[in-house]
Amino acid sequence: MHRKLIALAALCFAAAAGPARASLDIGDAAPNFTTPAALDGNVFQYSLGEALKKGPVVLYFFPAAFSVGCSAEAHEFAENIDKFAALGATVIGVSGDDIQTLGKFSKQTCQGKFPVASDEKQMIMKEYDAVMMLMPQFANRVSYVIAPGGKVIYTYQSLNPSRHVEKTLAAVRDWLDRH
Repeated sequence: MHRKLIALAALCFAAAAGPARASLDIGDAAPNFTTPAALDGNVFQYSLGEALKKGPVVLYFFPAAFSVGCSAEAHEFAENIDKFAALGATVIGVSGDDIQTLGKFSKQTCQGKFPVASDEKQMIMKEYDAVMMLMPQFANRVSYVIAPGGKVIYTYQSLNPSRHVEKTLAAVRDWLDRH
């Protein structure tokens, strides 16, 4: 496993060139899902449909809990969660990690501030075209912003974890300004 994480980290840094297009387009219906998730170490069933009843959802896919880039990205989401909440938005991270690993990740790296969901069978990743092409056992780093009506209003794809929070926060603000 340690070797896989090193290879993943190397791939992430090598491929961090710039954003590419995610397969779901703006205006597409976001596939609904329910899956095990963890928040501050507590496991529950997360439902995208239920979350959307409360406001916009930032759905972000990440390759592997506790890897360097994924930890940095989760920490940045945690540090900015109050900004998303002030806009009425919630955040959910999804990876192919098992729920036990994500339980620890949610408590430690996510600081108990937002949930992370397990997609071990990659059903959600496939629906959102978030499977990493070069290493299909991992999720690609893709972020979506989904409006309460269930439509995709923004997508951003880049293996570089540093701009996902900034870009999705701006997309939520822009959407709210128009609605």
